[in-house]
Amino acid sequence: MEPLTWTGTIGTFVNPIFSITAIAFGLAVVAQIVLSFFAPAVTLQANADGTLQQRGGAFGLAEKAVKLLLIANVALILVYLVGGILLPYGDAGIIGAISKRFLPVWIALILTFGVSITFKRRLGLYGKLFDSTVGMIGFALVMFWVFTAVLAGLFDLIATYDPLSQISGLKNKVPGFPVTDERKLGAVPHYLLGGDNLARDVFSRMVYGSTVVISIAPLATLVAFMVGITLGLPAGYFSGRLDTLLTFLSNLILAFPVILLFYLLVTPEIIQTGIPSYMAMILFIFPVVFFVVLLNARFYTQPSKRNPILIGVLAVLGYFYLSTISQPGTVVHFLPAWLDLFDIPGGILVVFVSVVFVNSPTVFRIVRGLTLDLRTRDYVAAAQTRGERPWYIMLWEILPNARGPLIVDFCLRIGYTTILLGTLGFFGLGLPPESPDWGSTINAGRRLLSTYIHPPLAPAGALLTLVLGLNLLADGLREESLKD
Repeated sequence: MEPLTWTGTIGTFVNPIFSITAIAFGLAVVAQIVLSFFAPAVTLQANADGTLQQRGGAFGLAEKAVKLLLIANVALILVYLVGGILLPYGDAGIIGAISKRFLPVWIALILTFGVSITFKRRLGLYGKLFDSTVGMIGFALVMFWVFTAVLAGLFDLIATYDPLSQISGLKNKVPGFPVTDERKLGAVPHYLLGGDNLARDVFSRMVYGSTVVISIAPLATLVAFMVGITLGLPAGYFSGRLDTLLTFLSNLILAFPVILLFYLLVTPEIIQTGIPSYMAMILFIFPVVFFVVLLNARFYTQPSKRNPILIGVLAVLGYFYLSTISQPGTVVHFLPAWLDLFDIPGGILVVFVSVVFVNSPTVFRIVRGLTLDLRTRDYVAAAQTRGERPWYIMLWEILPNARGPLIVDFCLRIGYTTILLGTLGFFGLGLPPESPDWGSTINAGRRLLSTYIHPPLAPAGALLTLVLGLNLLADGLREESLKD
């Protein structure tokens, strides 16, 4: 069987056009940058129909050219992707074959966008996100990898081969290398992104790497927010000695460089002492406390409704808490196997705890600052006049009005956490050495980067697009939240 080329037969017609438009786009961008130094200052003037006047002259032409050429390049990229889905296997090359493997993801994205845009006026801030072009692009990039992680991890629909298996003859093979042993034949007859220096399929490792990142970064950031909100609200609302003590502790943690603190927490010597397990016992109790206090504050005056709700919430969250902190092979292991809900690999638990511990002080400072500002608002004074309890005011008056900055920071912090996970994996800390996470895969491929460039490029591109999407999503949410 012949190796696959990047664009296949479709590239015979599309590649020359794409090359011309790409070069023209680059020249137009350079021309726009140069002409911007000589363009007159912009003054917003409206036409008779209410639309804004556009720039004229050479700079205006350059702006129009950049927009049109960008649209042309995006359209040609879509030709490669859609061609891979519609044309027979191999006619659209490696790009088309990869696009076809991601077909379930494309369908999920189309359905998500279709439903969201249809009902966006009923979906609050999330619906307003679809009024922002930047926000939609960021949301699409993020959800692409979320759907990839879910479909690959739960249903095994995307990857072509086992990400951990070593395949004879695949060592450092280039993208599009054909499967020579029919006994190893998987979902497709080619290794779409080649093999790494340990003869593992690069495409499958990139896909399964998303499951590691998506399973750790958002959940760890969410727990960090629970810790920061639970401590930041009373610190800002009550102030006094409580605020002084909690602020001192957060500053003490923030005094350490983040990377150094991560290194200290995930080193084998620290893990053997059991410190991460004890930290998990403390940090993971905060989500339970948060929801219990939240519901108690809301239904405090309705005991008949409050008590059954609290009993149910405590039973469910308490069981999750005990199953999370009780892990085989650690100093905290007390649940029998038949009662333990799930087992978290030791390396992932340590990384998870480290992420929560490092991010919590920063979230605490943000929540505290917002609370100090919002506690002086009229609606807080009105709630106090009604005789509302402090925790009700904090959780049901102040917190909802601080949601805009917190949601934006949540998206940005997931991006920071993703980078930190990649950094830890790159240096071989925390996660198991054979883990397909993107940082470990980049580290494994960089050793032969001067000779074989393809193994680290795929995970590096995946990491880049996810973090870029999170940042664009945060920008879109910030833009829309300011309009409230």
